[in-house]
Amino acid sequence: MEHVVLYDTTLRDGAQQEGISLSVADKLAALRILDDLGVDVIEGGWPGAIPKDTEFFRAAARHPLVHARLAAFGATVRPGADPAFDPQVAALRDSGAPIITLVAKSDPRHVERALRTTREENLRMVTDTVAWLSDPANGGAEVMVDLEHFFDGLAADPDYGIDVMLAAARAGAGAVIPCDTNGGNLPGAIARSIARARTALDEAGFARVTMGIHTHNDTGCAVANALAAVEAGARHVQGTINGYGERTGNANLLTCLANLQVKMGYEVVPAGSLAHLGEVSRRMSELTNIVPFPREPYTGASAFAHKAGLHASAIRVDPGLYQHIDPETVGNGMRMLVSEMAGRSSIELKARELGVDLAGRPGVAQEVARVVKEREAQGYTYDAADASFELLLRDQLGLLPRYARVESWKVTSGEQALPRGGGDAGGADARAGRGQARTGVLAESEATVKIHTGHRHIRTAEGNGPVNALDNALRAALARDYPEASATRLTDFRVRILDPQHAGTDATIRVLISLTDGTRTWSTVGVGTDVIEASWEALFDGYWWGLAASGVRSLLIEL
Repeated sequence: MEHVVLYDTTLRDGAQQEGISLSVADKLAALRILDDLGVDVIEGGWPGAIPKDTEFFRAAARHPLVHARLAAFGATVRPGADPAFDPQVAALRDSGAPIITLVAKSDPRHVERALRTTREENLRMVTDTVAWLSDPANGGAEVMVDLEHFFDGLAADPDYGIDVMLAAARAGAGAVIPCDTNGGNLPGAIARSIARARTALDEAGFARVTMGIHTHNDTGCAVANALAAVEAGARHVQGTINGYGERTGNANLLTCLANLQVKMGYEVVPAGSLAHLGEVSRRMSELTNIVPFPREPYTGASAFAHKAGLHASAIRVDPGLYQHIDPETVGNGMRMLVSEMAGRSSIELKARELGVDLAGRPGVAQEVARVVKEREAQGYTYDAADASFELLLRDQLGLLPRYARVESWKVTSGEQALPRGGGDAGGADARAGRGQARTGVLAESEATVKIHTGHRHIRTAEGNGPVNALDNALRAALARDYPEASATRLTDFRVRILDPQHAGTDATIRVLISLTDGTRTWSTVGVGTDVIEASWEALFDGYWWGLAASGVRSLLIEL
């Protein structure tokens, strides 16, 4: 299998995404994740230009990589300057990175308007910087050159970008990487330009120089453009994990990897790494604090999720009929989604996924499908709340333990004026009532829950809002007889108005919550005309599922 170099630029280009800020510790953690995946090159940042990146390269020297090699990113020497006396170029050498990737202007419009220099001087800048950094006397780094705005530049001048590329190759660059910097090109144009560039290198005697590709997703074609470039002769693909990057992002390196290795037959990472793509995606999401996109190809939670009843009928015969690969190949799994579209086949497959065999019990599957359709018409959504569906299924089968009987619950919320020296607490209340500044006002919520388990328990708790107070009170009450409940914590809370025509306070509300016990994470749903009522239903079901999943024995004594 022919090898395609995988070059990750998450720590530099990906970190330019709005909302992402990686600390040195974050980047070191990402370094281990990427190295374990088996990428060839990890671009760590711009030493000398960004203090945090300079610190990162010093720290990375104490964390040797097993598979990957580290690259430092920077620019060519400034117009009129000598690389031997350029502090920015020296910082690249001093980073200790075995690979240095230089960004060079390959669009004459950028040379003349952004750099404010001549085309000839830009060629000199590229040549001198590459030659100086690759000289053994200066450390002898392997130099790669990102040809910025290459494709747009060829559209403006069909030759200049090729001239810049050849100048880099003559000076000793080991790889040249045309960049679709603005992300505006389509696969056909990318393929034609890469083929022409590859031919130019070969005809000039630089067959040893690797042709690369760097794409952005502004047309939604970043991955397609990268694959088109490989088909046209590129053997080096740059991208970011989960497609992070400024504007609409970069090519998703995980999607590129899977397509190249699974679909196109190239060797990209060790075969065993493919099964960890989903894990890599999730771990990087945690580092960046960006919620994973569920419909991401290959790695997303919905990538192999099936909702339509027609699909379920076929999948029950052969999963391959509606899946382009086995999900486990890339570390994912098939999921059946239960909704108003569900038929008997969907219910049977989902039950099997949950460890319940409905074979030979078609009546149960039909009844569950009927209840699901009825309840989804009321506003419930089971494809986003697997735990609620499992409760419904096991209840129909008579397999659901009854942990508690609710006697009552109530929540009160209000505000308390905080005394301030020389101030008027009453005035603070009045201002808050008019929707003005709330300085000096403390919002309070208190909930009381009365339940019967093995005993009658009454618990009152305060919270940061009514739902938090209810959560605290319910957990405290259940934990008296079921200590396992004390580990359960609410991690996500989403509210949606279901009937926009009644968008006021009398609207029907759906609440979706997620909970965790530190080991598992699950979701439940509640519906009502009151947000607190819907929240209570979702909360109670969430604790119920958590106890059942832990195998807790019911202590409830029905009176």
